[in-house]
Amino acid sequence: MPILAVNLHVLAKTYLIQRKQFLPVTLERAWEFFSTPANLQAITPPDMRFVVKEGEYSKGMYAGLIIEYTIRPILGIPLYWMTEITHVDHLRYFVDEQRFGPYAFWHHQHHFKAVEGGVEMTDIVHYRLPFGILGTMAHALFVGKQLEGIFTYRTKVIPTLVY
Repeated sequence: MPILAVNLHVLAKTYLIQRKQFLPVTLERAWEFFSTPANLQAITPPDMRFVVKEGEYSKGMYAGLIIEYTIRPILGIPLYWMTEITHVDHLRYFVDEQRFGPYAFWHHQHHFKAVEGGVEMTDIVHYRLPFGILGTMAHALFVGKQLEGIFTYRTKVIPTLVY
């Protein structure tokens, strides 16, 4: 008797978050702040208890850099997260991609463009949740709102940290 196999990835959806923010600082200052892994903790809501693990970050941002974190997005349960910086064009953009962690797929572009009076910073995130239809339901119930909340928090707190 044949066994029916279901590919749960077919049932999953890829989501997109795009955010732009104007920063009245130099391109160099914006790049310095956002390309420093330790600053991720400062731009993440405190209730997430996001912690960047110790690492060799003194060389700055470069393709191949591995960054490890713990985050507590649900009921204070710690989750391990590892991203790799896969692309860097100094002062223009960098990309981080999840290697291990809570998502089935995570691709985050950070773009910086000098504009009159400062910098336009753009975040573009494509992500998928694991577990097919269960991941889709989790997204509808709380994950989507939680991610939107994180980026809204960043919009509010970044001006107090970067300037």
